[in-house]
Amino acid sequence: MGFFVVFEGLDGSGSSTQAQLLERYFKMKQRAVMSTKEPTNNLIGGLIRGQLTHEWKSSMECLQLLFGADRAHHLEKEIIPALRRNFIVISDRYKLSSIAYGSLETDTEWLKEINKQFREPDLTILLKVSPDTCVKRMNKRHAIELFEKRDKLTKVWDVYKTFASDNVVIVDGERPIDDVFAEVVENVNEKLKGKEVATFL
Repeated sequence: MGFFVVFEGLDGSGSSTQAQLLERYFKMKQRAVMSTKEPTNNLIGGLIRGQLTHEWKSSMECLQLLFGADRAHHLEKEIIPALRRNFIVISDRYKLSSIAYGSLETDTEWLKEINKQFREPDLTILLKVSPDTCVKRMNKRHAIELFEKRDKLTKVWDVYKTFASDNVVIVDGERPIDDVFAEVVENVNEKLKGKEVATFL
């Protein structure tokens, strides 16, 4: 049933760039691919982004439950249907983001519990970029979101790295984009061996 790959990392780590490159790579190979992200562009995702950009405020527990609701809808309406059609699904962020970032303000075990029901990716690429580098990259933006501060990013990475496993691969994201992408492709293709995925002719 398709192949689900997720990009994770600190804000400014380059996850969006690598997700876009991977989508383009599979399109060039005429593979059926769908790219998506979290929070989504749906109603609940809009509420989440509103809190992250300080447009409104609620408790951190409320925010994390919104992330869960957005994820449940995302899986039901987009990710699972695409996987059933044997698509490669690429998501820029997924549940590890909720656990790593949410751990700053809420209980990590509670976060794991509310996310354990959600489908595990076939592969998660965790981009390792130092908080200092991430902050420098983000300073080029017009606005800094709620979690985008150096001390917080350091704590977030400490949680992220605990998830390293066969299906959560840490890739050095400090290198040139093409070098990072080459390692991404190597890891993805290794996991794809033996998987049945659709092609566009």
